[in-house]
Amino acid sequence: MPLFTKTREQVPCTVEISHRFEALHAHVRFNNGAVVHPGDEVLVHGAPVMAAYGEVVIEDRTATITRASALERLWTRLTGDLDFMELCEFSFSDEVTL
Repeated sequence: MPLFTKTREQVPCTVEISHRFEALHAHVRFNNGAVVHPGDEVLVHGAPVMAAYGEVVIEDRTATITRASALERLWTRLTGDLDFMELCEFSFSDEVTL
């Protein structure tokens, strides 16, 4: 694993969006068995997936996993427990929020 450089890999994935009373969730499953580690970033390609109330939408997509460098992975593991919510960045749209 490189100490300072990041690597990228393209992976097939399945996106599932549920907008029901029983379950409100968004999941991404990597179809090739890829695993995301601390510090890695995932970008799912394509238009935003919209599910109307009461629907579950499942789509096949492609995702890019940007692997953290060894130094970033170590830093994430060391600081992850200190302020967990600052490490969580997620969005369900392509709009930039400030």
